[in-house]
Amino acid sequence: MLLVYTHKITPRLTYAFKHICTRILGIPVKFTTTIEDFITHDSMKMSYTKQPLSNEVFVRSNELLFEIGLSDIDINVHDWDDTKCFFNTSEKSSLPYDIFAASFYLLSRYEEYLPHVKDEYGRFLASESLALKNKFLHQPVIDIWAYKFKAILQAQFPDYNFPQKQYSIQPVIDVPMAYYFKQKGVMRTIGGTFNDLLELKIRRLFQRYLTIFGFRRDPYDTFKWIINKQKQTKTKFIVFFLIGDYSTFDKNINVNKKRFISLIKSVSDYCKVGLKASFFALEDINILKKEKLKIESITNYELEASRHSFSKLNIPESYRNLVELEVKQDFTMGYINHTGFRAGTCTPFQFYDLDYEVQTPLQINSFHCIDYAFLKKHSLLDKRQELEQLIYEVKKVNGTFTPIFHNYTFGDEDRWKGFKKLFTLILDSAHENK
Repeated sequence: MLLVYTHKITPRLTYAFKHICTRILGIPVKFTTTIEDFITHDSMKMSYTKQPLSNEVFVRSNELLFEIGLSDIDINVHDWDDTKCFFNTSEKSSLPYDIFAASFYLLSRYEEYLPHVKDEYGRFLASESLALKNKFLHQPVIDIWAYKFKAILQAQFPDYNFPQKQYSIQPVIDVPMAYYFKQKGVMRTIGGTFNDLLELKIRRLFQRYLTIFGFRRDPYDTFKWIINKQKQTKTKFIVFFLIGDYSTFDKNINVNKKRFISLIKSVSDYCKVGLKASFFALEDINILKKEKLKIESITNYELEASRHSFSKLNIPESYRNLVELEVKQDFTMGYINHTGFRAGTCTPFQFYDLDYEVQTPLQINSFHCIDYAFLKKHSLLDKRQELEQLIYEVKKVNGTFTPIFHNYTFGDEDRWKGFKKLFTLILDSAHENK
């Protein structure tokens, strides 16, 4: 166990230390404000305050972990070996930067509470983030800092038996529309037919009716391939189904259709099934509750994980609604057009509510790439190299790699050519680690 002496124990301080020490490094941590308890402790210990007590491991504390509410923080990012950091300390400090305050800033999504420009869907843009502006979005910096801290502890306490964490993957498959042509109903089929004719898309018109009459597989129906892939790996996929009402934003199959219910049930026999919350459920907890109860009635088990339509987050309201409905995990945190680490980590973490100054039970699983982000790369080789670099960054710190693909990504559409190979590469990366 690591004992931390500090002048004041706050929710922010315990949150930051537990993520770095316990979740990343696997070290139990306790805190004290009593010098006598610190002196008599015969295992690992450090101080986190303004001045060291003696010759112990000491990190000079930034004020951020002792404040309440939001303030205008002046952040200067500096190079630190092969990474970056901020919140300088002092010469007496064992680390040149306060990695605990810096981690809290990134994990709490402090910058997303501050005024910022949003896109047309109301999403926080990567271009607004400290990470992209200072060129460290491509690294899980918090995990890198944690291992630098571990090296300091190992040098000071060589007899301590540090646990070893393993690299893992957490594949996510998003299903905003289970079928492209099938199960759409008469009115939607007629509307689609007229669109095909107006746009002179004769090939798509033929595909539509060949699929409807059963002569051709629906281009979005890749679930047999997904289930076969699941059977080949021990890592459980999480498949998020959109079951909300039809709207301008959400156009999935009617959830009351027997074929759709049967599909969800069959996928849940092999994979974990989560809820893809509809666009309007993000603003209305009653709609979200209705969708949660519906997916639970289909799968016959309590909903554990959710993901928001269009990867939209309204922090903190979106997460508070999930906490109120006792959803345990969320997979919305990430960027649509950029690969990388939005919260600076590749280790799942708890949502910290900055308004209430409390750590909540909701676990945030930030995703590190989504299939759309790879479309800006023209060749499959470029896509593969970017993916391999991401995996390499996560493997270096024994983290959890979380990619997001869609059911239609595994279809025959030209723009998704080669994406089955990318998904397989991710699965293979977990096997290589064994």
